[in-house]
Amino acid sequence: MSQAVISVTGLGKKYRIKTGTQRADGLRDVVSARLLALGKTLTGGTGRRDLPDATDKQLGPRLMEDFWALRDINFDVSNGTVLGIIGRNGAGKSTLLKILSRITRPTTGRVRIKSRVASLLEVGTGFHAELTGRENIFLNGAILGMSRIDITKRFDQIVSFAGVEAFLDTPVKRYSSGMVVRLAFAVAAHLEPDILIIDEVLAVGDAEFQKKCLGKLHEVGSGGRTVLFVSHNMNAVEQLCNAAIMLKEGRIIEHSADVRGIIGRYLWTKEGRGASEWITGGDKGANQYFEPVRLWIGDESGNPVLDSVSNTDEAWVHIEGDVDRLDESLTVGYAIFDEAGTLLYWSYQTDSGENNRPRLQRGRNHLASMVPRRFLNEGRYRVELIASLHFREWLLEPGVSAPSIALQIQGGLSDSPYWMVRRPGILAPVLRWNSFPTPDTRQ
Repeated sequence: MSQAVISVTGLGKKYRIKTGTQRADGLRDVVSARLLALGKTLTGGTGRRDLPDATDKQLGPRLMEDFWALRDINFDVSNGTVLGIIGRNGAGKSTLLKILSRITRPTTGRVRIKSRVASLLEVGTGFHAELTGRENIFLNGAILGMSRIDITKRFDQIVSFAGVEAFLDTPVKRYSSGMVVRLAFAVAAHLEPDILIIDEVLAVGDAEFQKKCLGKLHEVGSGGRTVLFVSHNMNAVEQLCNAAIMLKEGRIIEHSADVRGIIGRYLWTKEGRGASEWITGGDKGANQYFEPVRLWIGDESGNPVLDSVSNTDEAWVHIEGDVDRLDESLTVGYAIFDEAGTLLYWSYQTDSGENNRPRLQRGRNHLASMVPRRFLNEGRYRVELIASLHFREWLLEPGVSAPSIALQIQGGLSDSPYWMVRRPGILAPVLRWNSFPTPDTRQ
């Protein structure tokens, strides 16, 4: 195992935040608060901004409390690692990157970094608004410790990648946020720092430039340099990273080289995610034709899938239920809805010809249906168990009495480097294409 270029031990970051104002119980509290504010004014403090509101004489001093954005963070990053850092908003991702970039100091613990670092954390990071794009390229290179000769060698590549040739001699303060990001990323990626730290700032750029950046990050990572990458684009994290950290409420929940597994568990535990398995509570209804017992997402053999399913893999919908009374018109199946509630399709065990469909029997039945690989787009789907006596009555009606589970499709959209994010549209089939020889009609 290569030596760690980043070592984080016992890291914590505490902020003091305002939580409101304290109510004064009597004249003594009001006088005390006003004398304190007057004292600050006389000694050069913040002045009248600290005085209680004159319209509410019962307000006392502002209440403050400690907020730990990060607590007890420990990890090492080896040379050549592309580390994805994921978590919900407020988990502490950006705070961690700011500490690693030496923008802010930790409250506890220490960070050891043995190599040169370039960071792109927010629009305009490291740029001087009054300087031109050309001047900022050389300024950033100098900050990274590069000579003017080395910067000049890479200058044309940087400008070409950023696509800001026409505005090189314009002050950066006149750039749009997208132009600033393009130039900042181009500088950070082409000046070849040993460690590159990238926050979600790439989301500011247009879709075409995002793909371009992801391609460059893949090139940087495969070239043996170390990258720390924060993004809410889980497909990009899966494609680019060979290790991942999941943060929750300022703590590391998981750190592993199993990037796909961490992503799956992260997506499955986010608020609003459904479970991938439903089991009846044991209460029997009045339905004698089909009483559902269990519904789950699994593999072909019935082993449950505990996290997301790749677009490259088959997903199987498994159904178990009890039949007390046989009826030739009994149909059992499932419906799939997207996140907007749009019905994608229904499927029943009676969809095949009569000689090819599974036969139901009295007692316990186990049915399974395959969701084809490379069919559904990336995202979360609701799978509802439905059953009916065909053209007679619903036994399990969609959206009314049907139990449901969640199916999460993540990654594997295509082998093509052109698709590293969710594709437009509801479905994302990877279809076969052919080409045919045609006569050359050019004269």
